[in-house]
Amino acid sequence: MEKRITLRLLFVIALLVLSSVDVEAKTRKIISEVDRKLKLLNKPAVKSIKSEDGDIIDCVDIYKQPAFDHPALKNHKIEMRPSISFPSDTTITAKNESSRRVLSQIWHKSGSCPKGTIPIRRITRQELLRAASIEHFGREGPRSSFTSYLITLGYSYVGARGNINIWNPRVQSPDEYTTAQIWLKSGPGDSFESIEAGWMVNPKLFSDTQSRLFIRWTLDSYQKTGCINLLCSGFVQTSQGIGIGSAIQPTSQSRGDQYEVDIQINMDPNVRRWWLKFNDVVIGYWPFEILTYMQQKAVLVQWGGDVYSKNVKRVKPHTTTAMGSGDYASALLGAACYINKLRILDYSLQLKYPEWVHTDSEEPDCYSSLNYQKSLAFEPTLFFGGPGRGFFCP
Repeated sequence: MEKRITLRLLFVIALLVLSSVDVEAKTRKIISEVDRKLKLLNKPAVKSIKSEDGDIIDCVDIYKQPAFDHPALKNHKIEMRPSISFPSDTTITAKNESSRRVLSQIWHKSGSCPKGTIPIRRITRQELLRAASIEHFGREGPRSSFTSYLITLGYSYVGARGNINIWNPRVQSPDEYTTAQIWLKSGPGDSFESIEAGWMVNPKLFSDTQSRLFIRWTLDSYQKTGCINLLCSGFVQTSQGIGIGSAIQPTSQSRGDQYEVDIQINMDPNVRRWWLKFNDVVIGYWPFEILTYMQQKAVLVQWGGDVYSKNVKRVKPHTTTAMGSGDYASALLGAACYINKLRILDYSLQLKYPEWVHTDSEEPDCYSSLNYQKSLAFEPTLFFGGPGRGFFCP
């Protein structure tokens, strides 16, 4: 009897040892994968800047940025500016005096990057470990997200812009995010191409709940290609002063000062590069070599907000992650998030207000959109947003 008990104990101990060895081996493998990915993402820095919000900004040689890891860009020569001057908007519209254009990033208080480098926010080990997949870190697209937006389609668009009101909405959990942005799209619905820019609150990706400038692109409806910011190769950054993915301040306050950023995405028809500008600062471009349907044009433009969560539409309780300011579109200026000065650019290379627009909300009880025109003296302004779960959205 004692012999059988001893054998069982030895067997249990052996299993525990083997299990411990297996766990240790898996841990070493994960650490090795994380270190490999960090080395790929965090390029060698000429200079590093510690921002007061905790970010580390690496000033990376412009020709050693992530874009050049893309096979199609191995011999790519960077152009610092478009080959043409894109039209400026001369339309005079009445504006609320409390609305201010802003492009101030927190890391600017701590230093600047030297000429010939670009600022790249350093990725941490903790951020990689939180990812659902280390290999696809930063590529999670909004396949389970819901939007409130204004849309125009049916033309050959080579540009779009808008002044996006900046807020700092609530995000319920680290696995969720919220954005306000501009999309340009082309291609079939199940595998469309898209390039996007705006601001985002994404705790899982950035380790905090600050509003941050972001870009995103995909070739296949966010399935396998593209990513947020510079977390994969593709977008070519040229600006030494603006950090994509870095936090911005100040943000708008309800019934208080309103802040906005002018975002422009325009294709240079001579070289087929989609140039991105924040206010008057040229940030960089998506080169035609990484695109397919959008090498010549976009066929659809969207302006609005996007909330990603597993607890949306038919899943109860609904997420409390807010869109925009967290207030519904009907609250209007000073309370609801807005995008004004909406413009498209076609091959005439003239900025225009879209001839045909349509607003839509995928969950109108939770998030809404409204294209509001105060009078004929004012052009329409898109208001959008909402609180998520609440009285109208259980």
